[in-house]
Amino acid sequence: MKLDSQSFQNGQPIPAEFAAGDANGFAGNRNPQLSWREVPEGTRSFVLLCVDPDVPTVPELVGREDVSIPLDQVRGEFVHWVMVDIPAELREIAAGSCSDGFTAHGKAQPAGPAGARQGLNDYTGWFAGDAQMGGTYRGYDGPYPPFNDERLHRYFFRLFALDLPRLPVEGDFSAADALRAMQGHVLAEAALHGTYTLNPALG
Repeated sequence: MKLDSQSFQNGQPIPAEFAAGDANGFAGNRNPQLSWREVPEGTRSFVLLCVDPDVPTVPELVGREDVSIPLDQVRGEFVHWVMVDIPAELREIAAGSCSDGFTAHGKAQPAGPAGARQGLNDYTGWFAGDAQMGGTYRGYDGPYPPFNDERLHRYFFRLFALDLPRLPVEGDFSAADALRAMQGHVLAEAALHGTYTLNPALG
């Protein structure tokens, strides 16, 4: 199975229109275009994830003018998108069709392919306790890495072909919930990644 995007090339920078933030604040936050091919026989649905594995693990350093987040700081993952039950016959998600603009407190019902369900992204935890931004963030919310981070962030889009028509996750599920539920049911996986930074020294 092959995954492609017209919005960015594999391993290359993601345009700011597909990011949640740019140098001026919140950005276009449109989901990128994605298409896939060479789908295995027996596919009954797809799962899509977008994960940044380069997230700082010392939140006190994020966004400070007086210090840089060192390149070698231990990193964690930040989930930007989890969507399950994507119909087996679908082969493309159009740019901006699932997210177009940043919604404070999160999208209540994110747009998406008919029948698909979208879980929580990690802005839910990041903004927890913030009166202006806190809420339940579902669907796609794109890159917004710290401007003082010395590391170039990577964003991996992973598509899984499953032998299940409906993934057994309910409510506001997470990417971890989806990954656990699809164990033993993955027929194929395809991936691509783009990069993004707000550090002027890296841009």
